[in-house]
Amino acid sequence: MAEPQGAGALSDLRVVDCSRLIAGGVLATVLADLGADVVKVENPRGGDPLRAWSRSLGELWWKVYARGKRSITLNLTHPEGQGLLRRLVRDADVLIENYVPGTFEKWGLGWETLSKENPGLVMVRVSGWGQDGPYRDRPGFGTMVEAMSGFAATTGPPESPTLPSFPMADMVAALAGATAVLAALRHRDRVSGRGQMIDVPLYEPLLSILGPNAVEYRTHGIVRERIGNRSHNASPRGTYPTKDGKWVALSASTQASAEALFKALGIGPLLADPRFATNDGRVAHGEAVDRAVGEAIGERTREEIMRLFETVGLTAAPVYDIADILQDPHFKARGTFVDVPDPDLGVVTMSAPTPRLSETPGAIRWAGPALGAHNRAVYVDELGLPDAEMERFRQAGVI
Repeated sequence: MAEPQGAGALSDLRVVDCSRLIAGGVLATVLADLGADVVKVENPRGGDPLRAWSRSLGELWWKVYARGKRSITLNLTHPEGQGLLRRLVRDADVLIENYVPGTFEKWGLGWETLSKENPGLVMVRVSGWGQDGPYRDRPGFGTMVEAMSGFAATTGPPESPTLPSFPMADMVAALAGATAVLAALRHRDRVSGRGQMIDVPLYEPLLSILGPNAVEYRTHGIVRERIGNRSHNASPRGTYPTKDGKWVALSASTQASAEALFKALGIGPLLADPRFATNDGRVAHGEAVDRAVGEAIGERTREEIMRLFETVGLTAAPVYDIADILQDPHFKARGTFVDVPDPDLGVVTMSAPTPRLSETPGAIRWAGPALGAHNRAVYVDELGLPDAEMERFRQAGVI
């Protein structure tokens, strides 16, 4: 079972999370794993839409990505709800929101307003396309961003651009946003005494990890083409099926490793062929390389081929699914996954906090909580609302 391991590096921070779905929510989850007190603000009518993802499986996405947060309900479209949020933010370090740009201004909750009430506030604004520019009002789902960032155009087989099967743009934006939060907090605490607004569009962090595409195009007119699992820079590189219907991945990115691979597979004589003799030749004739390497690998089971590769020190790995991952002895030994107790499901298995800090390691304190589970703790115990006012707010649909 997961056990908290100390207070955490961010245990002195209060975060108000008004985001929905993935990017802003995971950003807040990173801060929660590191010890921050994250108050998750949800609409009283149904809560965060993430709760409904795979609901037939028991709100599993919610249990994982709302871990370590306290859930309160608050109707931000109601004037009294907006007033309650201002009270919550008054003593907060960080506010996260991911509504369509201009929405928080319409509610009287824009940066100019909130920063006057709390000069030390760091406000994170997550959107598809940013807080300005001609696309600011466009829908901001990750699929659109993954298409327009150049990711899909360079991913997959030549005949078909390929989108990721998970919310990649959201995850990358969440990690970039968390980094920016920590930078802003350090500047506030060490330099200026003031917070700042952070603009996190989904597309820019994803674009930034795609490599030197822009300079290649501007300098040499190169537009990267889709080549499946092969690499533009080295060959052989890719995934190959084994005799028992499994797969292995390998990368022979140096001349020495390529030669060792060919010899280990029993196809060393091919190195005399100009197509296979050099890295440039192998990259230019990637299909022929894959065919030769694939046929040799396909004559062995995954266990046999991995044993061979380990013997000669080649850079290769089995292609795992989640069943393989959970059984792997290395992942088990490192505690890569933890079982978090949960009142609804008994136990929720999820990835442990990462990266690992030696003195203040992250910890998962609890799985995603029930809607409004912390209303009394936040509104009564911390804001001091009397029970009568709490009941009035419930009747009015404010909480």
